[in-house]
Order: sequence, then structure tokens, then C-alpha cells
Amino acid sequence: MADEPRPHAREEPELESRREIYRAVRDSPGVHFRGLLRELDYAQGTLQYHLRWLVDEGLVEADDDGEYTRYYAAEFEPDDRAVMAALRRQYSRRIVAVLAADGPATTSDLAERLDRAPSTISWHLSKLHDAGLVTKSRAGQSVEYDLRDPEQVMRLYTVHHRS
Repeated sequence: MADEPRPHAREEPELESRREIYRAVRDSPGVHFRGLLRELDYAQGTLQYHLRWLVDEGLVEADDDGEYTRYYAAEFEPDDRAVMAALRRQYSRRIVAVLAADGPATTSDLAERLDRAPSTISWHLSKLHDAGLVTKSRAGQSVEYDLRDPEQVMRLYTVHHRS
């Protein structure tokens, strides 16, 4: 029985590199390129090459959230991507945490609670609303924000926290 041909030494690291990059994307859904660069020990060009290959092969999907291109394993639910992208932003994540814990709040309530300018909170609330994560409703002269689907958000918050 003849020995099976052994791959060239150059091919083995490429395959292992792709596996490692895929695992990093799978374990940190919504990670962006610079995050992968920080996490993995690859040159920028090498990471770009392998990510492009993984995307072309349908193993990884890339979504542009307007600020970053975020990467997800193909099996990550498309409906969960907007939530995960928002949870990757520090102040959006903090806003979501407050709304999950305390329920509806106004921009000024959140600004006070998070010690941030109302304009900063308003920008993040606008992004969260555009992504379908929060609802807004009039409460007298104010607008209150609340989570649209608290169970989905908390499930993904847990996934984000693990990553």
C-alpha cells in the first residue's frame, strides 16, 4: 500500500492559519479586522488573504455596520448580526445593559446614568433604533427607549461576554 502524498510544508501552515482565523471569528462573532489583528499573530496581508478566502468559500460572512466590517461564521443567524454589532460598541452595550436592567429610559436618564453627553447617548440610541434593537415612544414631552426583544439581546449579550 503506497503512502498517501503528503502536502507541501507550505500548505500545512495555510490550512492551520485558516482554521485559527475561522475559530477566532466563530468564537468572537462580530469581530472586526483590527480586533483579529490584535488577537492573532498574523501579518495584515496574511490575515486579509485568509479572511477573503474564508468569505469566498462561504465559511465566514462579512457585514459592514457603517463603522467597521464585522465578521461572522456563516452559521451565525443573520437576524442576530445587528444586535451583535451594537454590542461590540462600548456605549451601545452599556445602554443596552441599562435598558435590560431598568426598562425604558430617556436620553437624559441614560446620559446621567452613564455619565456621557446627551449627544453621545443620542447618537448611540439612533444607531440602536436603526438596527431594530430599541423602540422609542413618546412619554409626555420626552421620548423613552426600550429594548425591542430583551430575550434576543440578553442571549447575544451572553455570547458577546463569552467572547
